[in-house]
Amino acid sequence: MVNNSATHSEARQHILSVLVENRPGVLARVTGLFARRSFNIDSLSVSSTERADISRITVTTDAEPEPLEQIIKQLNKLLHVLKIVELNPEQAVERELVLIKVKANERNRSDVLEIVKLFRVRVVDVHPESLTIEATGAQGKLDALMGLLTPFGMVELVRSGAVALTRGPKALSEKVPEIQIGERLNR
Repeated sequence: MVNNSATHSEARQHILSVLVENRPGVLARVTGLFARRSFNIDSLSVSSTERADISRITVTTDAEPEPLEQIIKQLNKLLHVLKIVELNPEQAVERELVLIKVKANERNRSDVLEIVKLFRVRVVDVHPESLTIEATGAQGKLDALMGLLTPFGMVELVRSGAVALTRGPKALSEKVPEIQIGERLNR
């Protein structure tokens, strides 16, 4: 079996924005395609869009260009997939949410709070033995924050996965005509 995850120098992180019909089972078909092709999904975020009939799936994966191109072609063939765009990092805004529970007692709490202040993030829960921190930002910022908090002892961590939009006034869903929804059933 061929593993298409990042193993070569050409492999890099890619962000795919996939517009799909807002129907049950669509997410399973999309992620199943990645699994069948031995691609690892680094992060996955799904939600409805400004149109109630469309959901956006944001997928990040490490891949080489050629296998990724094949995955995109195969995604385009899936029922209920409306539009796929690989987002260029320079032309997109990407954010992720992370909640970090870190050990913080009376000896080290002020040090943890200095890091919180430095990164302009928020403390959302305080306990005598821990602090829970909420941070939003690009992956690099969150990785740096976690790197500084690790020595204090991370108790628990959860990341939302990347969400991203192209810069500028246009919406990706503008390219999906109303009549296209449901039309693919006839294929």
